[in-house]
Amino acid sequence: MKLDLILRVGTKLILPFLLIFAFYVHFHGDYGPGGGFQAGVIIAASFILYAIIFGLDAAKRVAPQAIVERLVPLGVLIYASAGLPAMIFGEGRYLDYGVYGHEFTHAHEWGILLVESGVITTVASTMLAIF
Repeated sequence: MKLDLILRVGTKLILPFLLIFAFYVHFHGDYGPGGGFQAGVIIAASFILYAIIFGLDAAKRVAPQAIVERLVPLGVLIYASAGLPAMIFGEGRYLDYGVYGHEFTHAHEWGILLVESGVITTVASTMLAIF
């Protein structure tokens, strides 16, 4: 696709907006449709679009395979470790977000953000690893 100038320029223009939209979906997931899974799919689709237009070698330079493969278990670790402070410092229930803040709403937001961060990391890296 080296001669498809319109596709290359269009992709370079749209990729930042796709990534911003993915993070909007991620952070807005507490209050409306969306969350870590949908945002992870959008991020992975952005990288896949980049690989289709610019080639697989260029995509591997942007997201090396070794890093992508390490991000899969890291996301699971983030998700799993989000519940540990509740078991250690809280009432002993896994994923009870009361230890993350001084009031329930604040603590719930931080707990969900940690869990969704693990989900977005795992989903995006798993889809890229499969691709």
